[in-house]
Amino acid sequence: MHEFKFKNNLLYCEDVQVRDLVKKYNTPLYVYSYNTFIGHFLKLKAAFQQVNPLICYSVKANSNLAILKALVARGAGLDIVSGGELFRAIRAGCDPAKIVYASVGKTDVEIEEAIRKGIKFFNVESLPELENINRIAGRLRKITNVAIRINPDVAPKTHHYITTGKLTNKFGIDFATARKVLLLGRKLRNVNISGIHIHIGSQITDGAPFLEAIKKVIAFISQLKLKGVNIEYLNIGGGLGIIYQNEKPQTADEFARKVLPVLKDSGLKIIMEPGRFIIGSAAILAVKVLYIKKTPLKNFMIVDAGMNDLIRPALYDAHHEIVPLKTPSSKKTMKVDVVGPICESGDFLAKARNLPVTKEGDFLAVMCTGAYGFSMASNYNSRRRPAEVLIKGDQVKLIRKRESQEDLIRNEIW
Repeated sequence: MHEFKFKNNLLYCEDVQVRDLVKKYNTPLYVYSYNTFIGHFLKLKAAFQQVNPLICYSVKANSNLAILKALVARGAGLDIVSGGELFRAIRAGCDPAKIVYASVGKTDVEIEEAIRKGIKFFNVESLPELENINRIAGRLRKITNVAIRINPDVAPKTHHYITTGKLTNKFGIDFATARKVLLLGRKLRNVNISGIHIHIGSQITDGAPFLEAIKKVIAFISQLKLKGVNIEYLNIGGGLGIIYQNEKPQTADEFARKVLPVLKDSGLKIIMEPGRFIIGSAAILAVKVLYIKKTPLKNFMIVDAGMNDLIRPALYDAHHEIVPLKTPSSKKTMKVDVVGPICESGDFLAKARNLPVTKEGDFLAVMCTGAYGFSMASNYNSRRRPAEVLIKGDQVKLIRKRESQEDLIRNEIW
């Protein structure tokens, strides 16, 4: 559920007309609903209250400081994947003891900074990485906590680009290798291996793959215990799907009902890393129609946002609903490709979509763009990245200024 609704034929974000926002801030414009993403976080927290998990919001989904601060203020930890995200997490006021750090390619500088900050866990992806963390921690005369990321070889039924739990993916360690790593890890003096981590993919709408992976890992942990390896934490990752089109994703309560019995019986402390589930439906990308181009083969609706602003359609062939900011008086539709101004044939927001007849100068909302929208935006074609605004009730806050042309060349030397 989200807080983008039509009232008197006009699209609102909570209690604010989106049309008023585009008049003030122009387009392209990302608009976020505070009550949507906070509501999703609280629903997840309530659904899993029996195991009192540490819910670490996945920063990569959307890393705006205002969003991070709002979630941290409600008790969220943060899941990071880079030194830059660590910097953001600290700036957002997150307690380092609530930060978990994934990524297959952590550099020495990133590792050292995270150890110095005192993060809760490194999610370790390989034996060389574990040995490197131990070496750096030893140099700093520290002992740091790590969780071994297991690749459970589970098919999550999602786009192959966002599948991470199969052995053909670069992520995690297979069970046989993980057993060797954990036994070897007891000899490493500057790492404390006290957790197991899994993350099988993103935009997963069915609970069965999660349950399969969790059962596999808990059985593995039980086997380790017989060999004297005691694991305290189980990080079940993220990946919960949302509705973009016709998906029927599980709710927080439905997901909890499937996996809670197994988690409770394990006696382990639980960590979760939701991203898209919290922020995905909490935003729209407002765009302006520049031209309607009719050709013998198809019609193009050319808008002022492109793949540099929202790359998901081009990268994943992802579907985002597109609606006018004002309900049209006519029910007539036209089949169009909604495309942007980027000089690439792959620059589209929708293909062969039946949309209400629209004229040049009208405004549209591209729905459910909160996750992997702005966070994957770029300056390709020397385009300035959009502004972002956060709505809470009837309050409007600009949380990122639109970039200027000077911003485009700020770090260049000539």
